[in-house]
Amino acid sequence: MRIYRPFYFIFLLFVTLFFSFVSCGDKEEADNSPAVTDLPWTGDPNSIPEAMRKLNPAASIHAKKGGTFRIYSSQYPKSLNGYLENFTTVSEIFQLMFEPLMRRNPITLDPLPRLASSWKISPDKKRFTFTLDRNAKWSDGKPVTAQDVLFTYQTLMDPKNNTAIHRISLSRFEVPKIINEFEIEFTQKSIHWSNFEDIAYGLLILPEHHFKNKEFNKENFEFPVTSGPYELQSAKKGRYIKMKRRADYWMRAYPFYKGSDNFDTLLFKVFSDESLAFQAFKKGDIDLFPVYKAYTWIKEALGEPFDKNYIIKQKIYNEKPIGFQGWAFNMRRKPFDDVRVRKAIAHLVDRKLMVEKLAFNEYELTDSYFSSVWEGSALPNPPIDYDPAAARKLLSEAGWKPNAKGFLEKEGKPFVIHILDRDKSSEKYFTVFIERAKEVGIQVQLESTDLANWSERIDKYDFDLTWAAWGGGLFPDPEEQWFSKYADENGQNNITGFKNAEVDKLVEQQRTEFDEKKRAEIARKIDKILTREVPYVLLWNLKSTRLLYWNRFGFPENPLAKYWGEQAAKNLWWVDEEKAKSLETNRKAKTALSTYPKDVHYK
Repeated sequence: MRIYRPFYFIFLLFVTLFFSFVSCGDKEEADNSPAVTDLPWTGDPNSIPEAMRKLNPAASIHAKKGGTFRIYSSQYPKSLNGYLENFTTVSEIFQLMFEPLMRRNPITLDPLPRLASSWKISPDKKRFTFTLDRNAKWSDGKPVTAQDVLFTYQTLMDPKNNTAIHRISLSRFEVPKIINEFEIEFTQKSIHWSNFEDIAYGLLILPEHHFKNKEFNKENFEFPVTSGPYELQSAKKGRYIKMKRRADYWMRAYPFYKGSDNFDTLLFKVFSDESLAFQAFKKGDIDLFPVYKAYTWIKEALGEPFDKNYIIKQKIYNEKPIGFQGWAFNMRRKPFDDVRVRKAIAHLVDRKLMVEKLAFNEYELTDSYFSSVWEGSALPNPPIDYDPAAARKLLSEAGWKPNAKGFLEKEGKPFVIHILDRDKSSEKYFTVFIERAKEVGIQVQLESTDLANWSERIDKYDFDLTWAAWGGGLFPDPEEQWFSKYADENGQNNITGFKNAEVDKLVEQQRTEFDEKKRAEIARKIDKILTREVPYVLLWNLKSTRLLYWNRFGFPENPLAKYWGEQAAKNLWWVDEEKAKSLETNRKAKTALSTYPKDVHYK
């Protein structure tokens, strides 16, 4: 799993805004970019894999190429290298430049070709052989080869590189064997149900001839050789990241690709303050504004542009996986190694009040780390409700007693919590908690920082308590986040330092379980243990994707497809010239555009 923005998490949590305001010059640069005209494709149509000769069921045949799509970005990352930076926006950008061996059908989830035109699984299920598509080319014209796949594996497995998370799955394989220039074989050292998934869909292939002999940890903002549909055109720290559609993308003539990646330019615009970003959006300087804050949705998305339907305000419901978010304890530190203390703190978080008074009842409380494995809406995990009396009792049992001033002490040391925060918008929630904690004698200090520093400190586990959100997966795997082995290795996803022998046994058990229903049962057992051990103060979730966007775009019948969040817009939408003209005309005349559905459900 990856750290994601809230509510869908793609993933990432809570908006972090800390860089300078984007100037008008950035808009002019984007708008003045020349149109991309696809180069003629000279390949043999018969060489296109059979499955790719069909149309993409999630895309529209009416889509048009061209134009700029300006996307609100809440932070400027410390790196654009998706293997080094574990954040959803970086992952989005990196996947525009580099590709996996295979993809999934966006509706049925059946396997489909990508860089690999075909694949075989040995009868004993231990060996996976991939044959690369001879049409697949790097942006400098060189073919994508088996050597590139081997190089990618070796780069991620190199202990000198900050790629520890990726070594978890790759360590289950022998060094891949090159069969010929376009064929490579992976052999499992240890069986795991996700092994094929991790190699086929999760491994983004790098060009050896570009990265070889370079210090990979310093490859952060220059990627001149790519295989994907976009290339990095420019980036200005704290201001924007600009991606340009490739006119020579190797898959451009494949029927399945029709209707995808329609914008010539993708401009991720970064702002120093969310309120400034929202004002820029309302002025028309941003096209798409995913809403992660209830206050923005209820109290700020108002006025003439919304009343007259110049801006669409829409909740989109589909079957996207839902993860979880909460306040993560660092269980490596005292007193957070004591479950009584963790549970006491959870009892001091008035979730219902926060949702009602601060979030306008927009969210549903969550009491599960794997909500997707429970059938229906009923979760057997008991909630930890706001209960100061229960908190006091637990703290007393843990040895924390009030001193003469009313502050809790143990062995002469005061109870102080340092909260590491990277988002000003979350301060109001922490403020409620700080007041509740003070009433029972706990002192809380809030330390605000930016994304880069937050990420660096989280990688080193330098925190007491922090807010984190995690994206849900189609096929949840608890190993990265909850296996004891990864509790003390820097840069892993087990940020709480969770260690539990019972969970370790269940994690090991699910590795070799290929029956999805049986894995779900194992996940339910792990879920019950986690809710009992309280590594997080679980908060809430949102089942829809809240979008604000200017009424100038066309999109498929299902705007975000079946399993995606707002990330799908940049892949499936396009500029609708008639809508754009109507929008311009009606804005000048100050007349309303046609109404639209406020809620869109997947069909």
